[in-house]
Amino acid sequence: MSTPTATTTHEMPLAAGTWSVDTVHSAVEFTVRHLGLAKVRGRFNDFSGAVVVGDSVADTRVDAEVQMASVDTNNADRDAHLRSGDFFSVDTNPTMTFRSTGVVADGDDYRLDGELTLAGTTRPVSFSVELHGTEVYPMDDSTRAGFSATSAISRKDFGISFDVPLGADKVAIGDKVTIELEIQLVAPSD
Repeated sequence: MSTPTATTTHEMPLAAGTWSVDTVHSAVEFTVRHLGLAKVRGRFNDFSGAVVVGDSVADTRVDAEVQMASVDTNNADRDAHLRSGDFFSVDTNPTMTFRSTGVVADGDDYRLDGELTLAGTTRPVSFSVELHGTEVYPMDDSTRAGFSATSAISRKDFGISFDVPLGADKVAIGDKVTIELEIQLVAPSD
């Protein structure tokens, strides 16, 4: 694997302008281990975002916002607990935000660096990003672009430390949270 290097001359494969997230065809999901055995999956159903594409990778930025109350793990009791002060504290921290600080080309893929704010704490985060290409959507003739992005964070780094001890230094909820994004963007209209 080559070492990613940022260059101001690396052109973006997308037209310059503000590409908005098509939330109907996108997903913000996460996984965390339960009892160290199985991954529990969840998603957020209410989110928005935009990619402002510049002439080069260095001129491109990403902004996104997630409504934390929209958490959905397919279990109403667990979702209510996640919204509480033990985890997301949605009453005082209703949103999770991401603001990019840089995009780095790595062959055909990218690394997206930025600041993630979760539960009132901001930390640097990097996403590995794969561009799947562009297509014209026949329903409205708009140009679309598709991306997959992944990252892993420590929930404790964001002050989310609730747990149930199992003994022998084991806990019920894993610290590592994997974030998985499937994003479809809509090109700027002329």
